[in-house]
Order: sequence, then C-alpha cells, then structure tokens
Amino acid sequence: MLCQECEEREASLHFTKIINGEKTEVHLCGVCAKDKGDYLPGGKSFSIHQLLSGLLDSGQGKQTKQEGTRQARQRRPELKCGTCGMTYRRFAEVGRFGCADCYEQFDEKLDPVFQRIHGSTQHTGKVPKRKGEDMHVYRELESLRQQMQQKIEEEEFEEAASLRDKIRGLEESLKEKGGGAS
Repeated sequence: MLCQECEEREASLHFTKIINGEKTEVHLCGVCAKDKGDYLPGGKSFSIHQLLSGLLDSGQGKQTKQEGTRQARQRRPELKCGTCGMTYRRFAEVGRFGCADCYEQFDEKLDPVFQRIHGSTQHTGKVPKRKGEDMHVYRELESLRQQMQQKIEEEEFEEAASLRDKIRGLEESLKEKGGGAS
C-alpha cells in the first residue's frame, strides 16, 4: 500500500481514527510521518501530548482570570514524585512518567483519567482463549460474588441463593478440571 501523502513510498505507519462513530484510516510512509512530527493525521491535527494533557486536565474545568489568581494564592503544594522529582504538571506536559514510583505518587489523579479512557480503573487485559479458559471462569466467579453480595444487601435472598448456586457450580467445574476455586 502506498503512502497517502506522497503516493511514492510504501506506507509503514497506519493510523485509525474513530470520531463520533466515523472511522478514518490513514496510511503514511516513514518520511511523511516524520515530517508530520508527533501529530495525528487528519483535518484538525493535534499532538498526542496535547491529547494526553487535555485528558489529565479535563476534570478541572475552565476558570475566569480572577478565579485563577485566587487559586494561585491558595495553591496546594504541587504533587511531586519523591524518587525522581517529576511533578504532575510536568507529567501532563510530556506524557511520560520519570520512574515507576510516579504511578503510586500520582495515583489519586490518575484513577479518574483511567476511568474516562478505559471505563474502569481495574486492568483486565485480554486472555488467550486456549490458555485462559480458567481465567474467564475466575472473572465470572468474581462478578457473581459481587452480584450476590449486592442482592444480600438489598435483601433479595432468593436471587442471592440462585447466584450462590451458580457460584458453587462454577467452583465445582474448576475443581473437576484441577484448577481449584479461588
């Protein structure tokens, strides 16, 4: 496939954008991609770092000049990693942490970002079907246990008992396969 910019060289980078359900694919060669820098292709280009920065700051909302000045006077100390010295503001600008400890240091600010991007703060990842069959069962068990606990709290005991029976059935199937229950 030829590069969509120069139409001379073979495309080696392939971008897919989905905006409002509309999918756009762009195929670029290394030279044209380098010329564009770290900008995403398309009509309204913006840098990946600007995108990340926008996600990190999106919870703060817009301020008037007066509110910004007042906040500057009452500003809390800026979050800073004790290991590498990276500040949260610097992280938002460059889009990379300075060290592994930054994840823990900035944890409270990252959870809302992960929730917006991924829909969850719990990483589940993908599990290969042929090797991860038990993992799917463990995840289902965890989900059923949470549902059962909710039904108990809501005093819907018949539904809770039904969920309990499903849990027992799954645990038995794991024991039979030699996986054991968690």
